[in-house]
Amino acid sequence: MQSPVVRSEDAAEKIVQATLALDKKFDRSVSLLTWGYNEEELVQSFLDRAFDLLRRTAHDFEIVFVNDASTDGTGEILEQYAAGEPRLRVITHARNLNVGMACRTAVQNATKEVLFWQTVDWSYDLRNLRIFLELLNYFDVVQGVRPTPERLLSHIPGIRSVYRAKTRSDNIRKAIISLSNYYLLRILYGAHFHDFQNVTFYPRRLVQSLGLRGKTSFVNPELLIKTYHAGATFLEVPIHFIPRTGGTAKGTKLTTVIRSAVDVIGNAISWGWKGRSIHETRESAPRIFRVSEPFFLEEKVLYLVVPLLKDFR
Repeated sequence: MQSPVVRSEDAAEKIVQATLALDKKFDRSVSLLTWGYNEEELVQSFLDRAFDLLRRTAHDFEIVFVNDASTDGTGEILEQYAAGEPRLRVITHARNLNVGMACRTAVQNATKEVLFWQTVDWSYDLRNLRIFLELLNYFDVVQGVRPTPERLLSHIPGIRSVYRAKTRSDNIRKAIISLSNYYLLRILYGAHFHDFQNVTFYPRRLVQSLGLRGKTSFVNPELLIKTYHAGATFLEVPIHFIPRTGGTAKGTKLTTVIRSAVDVIGNAISWGWKGRSIHETRESAPRIFRVSEPFFLEEKVLYLVVPLLKDFR
């Protein structure tokens, strides 16, 4: 029998090998998608930050920015930036269509192998982007979740929701709206994800083959649910929420929340129950894996996600 010391050294070597793989740039092409309406205060810094991140992470990439009929200086800033950076592709709506349709436009116009999005206010922490992309070699989809600290009380239903609320948004009101939306989606669509509104990494061909119907922020979970019903495999990875520090948030206005709720319920009636029924009749093995449950992960994946485990402390 191999000694514990030897096994420990072997594990350390495999961790080193995984680290060396991540030192190289991602070998598949990447589309970063975003959209904005009247975000002149943030758009320049967003683009600078996004291009810096992608240059360090991938050889071949593009940024697709949907200008949702902004009336301030957003369009001019985008035009000037694109004139000096051909990897920025700007699509401008003739009229304001809101976040869901802007997301659909961005998805439809992506051209690279892998796509993901980030909000223009950079509300999700992408410092581990290189790891997230590498994990697409083992799972069809990599889904971000706002990590809940692993505490004894956090495993109790109800109390766990309190822990989740603390990590979900800028303030308690927005956190309650976010959490309510989460449970509504869980109840209506039956997909047991720990987060529906976060950064998600998809194969482009997969998501562009889906017939999207959502017109609000529901488009994000619609993509996730439809790929789940289609039989994809998923890994949930920790991606922290970052509170907005500039510009004006538009996603939690009362009219926006109502439109989103109507979208969620309407789609559940038109197609959600059918997809849920098909999924439940053919489900035989788990397809949602989680960094927070490392004992279910294969060895190669486990070595890649070691740096992510600290996010659950």
